[in-house]
Amino acid sequence: MAIINGFRDLIVYRKAFKLSMDIFEITKSFPKEEKFSLIDQIRRSSRSVTANIAESWARKNYVKHFVSKLTDSPVFCKC
Repeated sequence: MAIINGFRDLIVYRKAFKLSMDIFEITKSFPKEEKFSLIDQIRRSSRSVTANIAESWARKNYVKHFVSKLTDSPVFCKC
């Protein structure tokens, strides 16, 4: 088992970060008229996943708060 020193060592963070970068590349091919509406919203939402994981890691000493922050991340949403 690997030693986890920070949130960047978490598998879920790495996958979310890669997906965020993939989304950024995909949205480059969207039409220019969507630049300030759809593209911006998609990119911000993809970055929020990794931001929520990082923020929850900072609160890991408080289990309930940690879980609460993780559930803010769409990765863990049971939609």
